Amino acid sequence: MKFLRCLKLSRSSPSLQPRAHRRYIASTRHDPSSTRNLAVVAHIDSGKTTLTESILLKSHYISSSGSVDTGSTTTDFLPAERERGITIQSASIPVKWKDWTFNLIDTPGHADFGMEVESASRVVDGAIVLIDSVEGVEAQTKGVWSQLNRYGVPTRIMFMNKLDRPGASFHSSVLSTLSHRIHPRPTVLTLPVASFTADDYSRAESGIQGIVDLVKWELWKWSSDGVSSRHPLPTDVQVLQESELFPPSHPLLAHLPVARAELVENLSMTSEELMEYVLDLPSTPSAYLAVPAPVLLPHLRAATLRSDILPVLCGSALEHIGTEILMDYAGELLANPLDVPHDDQSSKSPIRLLAWKVAWDKKKGWMTFVRVYSGTVTRQSVLLNSTRNTKERVSKLILLYASEAEEVEELPFGSVGVILGLKHTRTGDTLTSTKGTIETSSLAKIIPPPAVMSASVIPQSHADLEPVEQALMALTRTDPSVRVETQEGQLLVHGLGALHLEIVEGRLRDEWNVNFEFGKRRVSFRESLGPLTSGSPPQDTWTATVGGKSVTTAVTFTLRPLEDDEAGDPLWDGNVVVWSDGRALPSPDTLQDTHNPITHVARGIASTLSNSPHTALPLSRLHIAVSSFTCPPDVPASVLAGASAVILRNNLRARAMGPLMEPFVQLRISVGEEVLGKVVKDVTEHGGEVLDLAGSNVSIDGEAALAYSDDGVYIPPKWLSPSTMSWAKSADTHALRQRRSVTAVAPLSRMLDYSTRLRALSGGHGQFEMTGAGFRLVNQARQQEILREIGRA
Repeated sequence: MKFLRCLKLSRSSPSLQPRAHRRYIASTRHDPSSTRNLAVVAHIDSGKTTLTESILLKSHYISSSGSVDTGSTTTDFLPAERERGITIQSASIPVKWKDWTFNLIDTPGHADFGMEVESASRVVDGAIVLIDSVEGVEAQTKGVWSQLNRYGVPTRIMFMNKLDRPGASFHSSVLSTLSHRIHPRPTVLTLPVASFTADDYSRAESGIQGIVDLVKWELWKWSSDGVSSRHPLPTDVQVLQESELFPPSHPLLAHLPVARAELVENLSMTSEELMEYVLDLPSTPSAYLAVPAPVLLPHLRAATLRSDILPVLCGSALEHIGTEILMDYAGELLANPLDVPHDDQSSKSPIRLLAWKVAWDKKKGWMTFVRVYSGTVTRQSVLLNSTRNTKERVSKLILLYASEAEEVEELPFGSVGVILGLKHTRTGDTLTSTKGTIETSSLAKIIPPPAVMSASVIPQSHADLEPVEQALMALTRTDPSVRVETQEGQLLVHGLGALHLEIVEGRLRDEWNVNFEFGKRRVSFRESLGPLTSGSPPQDTWTATVGGKSVTTAVTFTLRPLEDDEAGDPLWDGNVVVWSDGRALPSPDTLQDTHNPITHVARGIASTLSNSPHTALPLSRLHIAVSSFTCPPDVPASVLAGASAVILRNNLRARAMGPLMEPFVQLRISVGEEVLGKVVKDVTEHGGEVLDLAGSNVSIDGEAALAYSDDGVYIPPKWLSPSTMSWAKSADTHALRQRRSVTAVAPLSRMLDYSTRLRALSGGHGQFEMTGAGFRLVNQARQQEILREIGRA
């Protein structure tokens, strides 16, 4: 004040309350302002699916919650998900909570299924980002945060989960958002009450029994049987100290006015109107406590929409503590479809949808998940796939509740639903109305992450070849991060990691029932551009026989390698393909008009880039400028595909083989002090580079990232999570103090068996996490090893 004045239901019984819940949502009049399209994202094992299950329970979608450990959650319904206890595909559920409808998408946390997070991030307006309060911000937390940034998700809430666990620290978790540069202004809206017995704090007992809502100035209590109760807090400091809500010696009593004052002051820094309101408050100790929630909430929402702040909540999804508070703030703070500007956004505008996911169901057939950006889609509508220039007819419209479906008559503006009957649509395609004059440009694409690993697919007999190829093509439609190609007569499937390929193999057997064998998993390498060799420059013309006559076409290219500070285009697999004036050439996936010559030029370029003439590896980190192309007017434009492919290949043949690249991973390893030397030695012997031995915030390039300042940020005290306070003084936890973190980068090819190696090195006590670190150039010795491995030495 002084400062301011100076300035999942168990799947064994799937039809309990959900059916009535579904009918209620399907019959509710749609209001875009009350719709929240949101995703739940986090690092693996942070509790996303458990939180989703808790939300379903509290919203009365289910009558009892399932468990990830027993494979009984609502959103993890695939056999592989139940068996492994992980989320493999995103699942969408419409949830009714008070006056809001949440289109809730539970996403995977494992990096191998990053495509599911990509597609969900493209169509949501808000996200709930979970943090494991024991671990703080982790590698994949930063990964999913970057994905949200890439697709411009405007509003987010941070939920500090697992505060019931020993070692959980609300203080450290909030600090980690600054040290890892997640957001410069994390704003704590709720405080955990570890216990209502003051002595538990001095005994360092772990747990969470209540939550203080600093905005609405109320206390939530949870009984031992999980029943919650709400209690308004006194707005007078003296009365608060004497209230019976806390025992007189409870440490939170003296801190609550401080925390409320910090919240109001920091929030007022984002709003001149609120600043003036606060400056007019009386100079009394209780002034900030008397500020009503209706005064704060509009400014809190406006600051969240502008990303001026990152709201931070806390709780335990497993114990269903804090879930209702989180749902309230998700409705009050996260953006609705009207808050995010799009062209012609209303129910009366021409129809425009984005297909954000395609799935196959044995009973329903092809299911296309869509987000409606304008207009209203009705049954039997005829839509134009403007990405592929094909017409599609809607068979049915459904709202999908995980594995359960409810048929509806329409999908209005702002909604997320599923269309049955679309035959050609793929992930990322734009669908529009076929009536009237409308803008047919496509919505922004969903970009699959680059594949880093491959395996050969060997049909068991010649008769199995066609079914296997058809199954693979169907699989690539459901999962665009899977890439299939034929190389030297061998069928190869490329994926995002060993687990990803393992799931691909299982899906081919279980969902498509084809007969095949998977070959050995191999890392996907890349070749860059080599230097020019002596000799005459390649010709920019190509002559072929078309319709019985000789036809000459020309395509002129200018090639160079990308500079170190130049970013590659993900749509071109890390290459940059432009016209001579610098305008980007669209990738062939976004060009479906067969009468457009550019479509065929792009296809020819893509064909050559997928297979180097020197190594048969995909090419990456090339800058290709298309200066011109010519084609006789009486010749089909499709001849340009062959011309551009051959001419570009000849340009590459005129150069020597380029340097090779292989995928690297970033490792974060936690081991005991006594085996630290062995672990470091093992990493370096396998081509890795140790970046840090203290577990500080180290970026992938090995340089420490400068943390955000905590000036103007309320950092909760350490004692709020009492179990962490015992670590430094308890003799029983001596081993915990002796654990060390190692941050390193290493070639993926050398880390495929790292789980086994670390187990042997650490006696089974070591832990590690692995995330992608992109492709890197290799040295000459490693290049020779790769060439021998691929049979090109």
